[in-house]
Amino acid sequence: MPPVKEGEEIDVKIESIGAKGDGIAKVKGFVVFVKGVEKNETCRIKITKVLDKVGFGEKIGPAQGPVEEERQEIPEPPVEEEPEDTENFGEELDEE
Repeated sequence: MPPVKEGEEIDVKIESIGAKGDGIAKVKGFVVFVKGVEKNETCRIKITKVLDKVGFGEKIGPAQGPVEEERQEIPEPPVEEEPEDTENFGEELDEE
């Protein structure tokens, strides 16, 4: 279920610009396209249409409060355990 509703007003940060020139904002991971904005702009938008996977909004003014930026989950690298010393050089040979 999308985290936004048609008619809702929210503050967003425009994270990037799409191929057709619309701004792309994310609300709890949900993509919202906004016309007439610039990358990194924070603004208040009104949601005009909500589909299953994306929404559309229009800019209605500057952001009225702090905008929580989307945080990309950066997985921690796996902890590599020290391998056991498994090298087997065989027995030393006596030199004659």
